[in-house]
Amino acid sequence: MNILFLTIIKINDIDERGIYTDLIRKFRDEGHNVFIASPTERRFKEKTTIVKNKGVTLLKVKTLNIQKTNIVEKGIATLVLEYQFYRQIKRFFSDVKFDLVLYSTPPITFTKIIKAIKINDNSKSYLLLKDIFPQNAVDLGLMKENGLLHKFFRRKEKLLYAVSDFIGCMSPANVAYILKHNLQISPEIVEVCPNSIQPLSSELQVKHPELIREKYQIPTNATIFIYGGNLGKPQGLDFLREVLESNNNKQDRFFIIVGSGTEQKKLAEWFKIYEPTNAVLLDNMKKDDYDNLVRSCDVGLIFLDKHFSIPNYPSRLLSYLEYGMPVLIASDINSDLGEIAAQNNYGFFTINGNLDDFNRHVNKLVGDKNLITKMGNNGWRFLLENYTVNNSFRTIMNHFS
Repeated sequence: MNILFLTIIKINDIDERGIYTDLIRKFRDEGHNVFIASPTERRFKEKTTIVKNKGVTLLKVKTLNIQKTNIVEKGIATLVLEYQFYRQIKRFFSDVKFDLVLYSTPPITFTKIIKAIKINDNSKSYLLLKDIFPQNAVDLGLMKENGLLHKFFRRKEKLLYAVSDFIGCMSPANVAYILKHNLQISPEIVEVCPNSIQPLSSELQVKHPELIREKYQIPTNATIFIYGGNLGKPQGLDFLREVLESNNNKQDRFFIIVGSGTEQKKLAEWFKIYEPTNAVLLDNMKKDDYDNLVRSCDVGLIFLDKHFSIPNYPSRLLSYLEYGMPVLIASDINSDLGEIAAQNNYGFFTINGNLDDFNRHVNKLVGDKNLITKMGNNGWRFLLENYTVNNSFRTIMNHFS
């Protein structure tokens, strides 16, 4: 099949590790022709280009800044994104007849592109639903429910669902939410197609964890908890600061926070004021460096804002499971992330804000290498059975058998 993948993630090399590049390589390796439309934002000062990258055709579309910019440019960039993509797709892919259009949220503004390709090529469309917008913005207080902005983007959301032949959701709770709040969608087209990766089983164990810990001044005699990823409002990081403060100066545990985002400055200020002896805040790092750091840790942390009414399922879970680590999750009551972890014995779960419960789980894990190893092995097996690109590929291709 000829497959067009639309994304706002900047892709430079198909061999980069990630939930999208891993899946794209799987389609390529199974003999399909994959074409990608990916942005190169204004700040990178690159022109629109098309390149062949290891068996995949990559179209880099010049856009305005979508990320790491002010809200005005981000809003304008999102609105004109569809026009910019469609113009360049017509320019460079006019001689290609697509069988499948594959795309993810965000954004929710590719509807006209998808519809046009479906009509012209008689193709099918598959939505990888990673983000339920605009409801997530309403939950975080960034948008007024039933206000003009909310109504505008809610209409866009419904149009995207309407043009999608199939919708793959990250978890059963996501499926239930979409069907409950979008009665116009047929249950027959909605299914679980979760975040997935191609695990690197040969590299699961870091050979010299003591060198990695020495590099970042991490103690070798403590249980190491790591949080890696976005440091923004969706994570509800006020609770993370409470966790760090309540565990400050306890030398049998150490907390590593890695990432960037709108809340990083607040975290940095907290670190400056409290000067914790058993925690460190690190900036974003290269993927390989981050993976090596994660491999040298013991427990993965996940935080989600307690106000969410939508069931988020962050992809950072996959790194923890891949490296044989149990997970400690603080989330809202609507996500099934923690419930699935607890049911399958690879993690503990508490509601974001319940400090006593969270620290009870921390204390249970500290120093118990047997428990950490057992839960980590459970997570690794669960990953292989549920969260590999082989599973996602089969789920999507079942509609084209």
